[in-house]
Amino acid sequence: MSKSRLEAFSDAVIAILITIMVLELRVPHDTSWGALMPLVPVFLTYVLSFVFLGIYWNNHHHMLQAATRVNGAVLWANLHLLFWLSLIPFATGWMGENHFAALPTALYGIVLFCCAIAYSILVRVLMRQDRPDSKLRRAVGSDTKGNVSLIILAAAIGLAFVDRRLADALYVLIALIWLVPDRRIEHVLEERL
Repeated sequence: MSKSRLEAFSDAVIAILITIMVLELRVPHDTSWGALMPLVPVFLTYVLSFVFLGIYWNNHHHMLQAATRVNGAVLWANLHLLFWLSLIPFATGWMGENHFAALPTALYGIVLFCCAIAYSILVRVLMRQDRPDSKLRRAVGSDTKGNVSLIILAAAIGLAFVDRRLADALYVLIALIWLVPDRRIEHVLEERL
């Protein structure tokens, strides 16, 4: 089965999600700088979510470059990931509109946690249907970065009810960890066989 349709569909969904998020930024009716102040929390959550969607898009692209083929299980695992990614605009809007209140901040973390789990499942499904010595298996390895991210996300969800600023700081930390390009797959793709 060809990877190109899976890649094109996933790219389109992520582009639509980014568009939905930016459409949630309401234009103020006043022309002063003060009119922009109520939009600051909404804008900050948009930026954070844009970065997360960009990270998923980038890593998804690299992962599929290393994969040799897709099958029905991969298609379903990819849809599972896209489902959780599709909830990011809702969680983003709720957290931003409510100025990072505890429950919206926790829900944002839950959605990110489920996205990370879904991505891990997609990676595992791709590796399972590939050769034991595949480029993807060599690149992913034990996935320490992914596992640490899950732990940090779980902590952030709980911290949202204690101190939402700590939870938000952990979300930013995870984005920064993943914003640094993950060179594992690029290195493996550059290897000569």
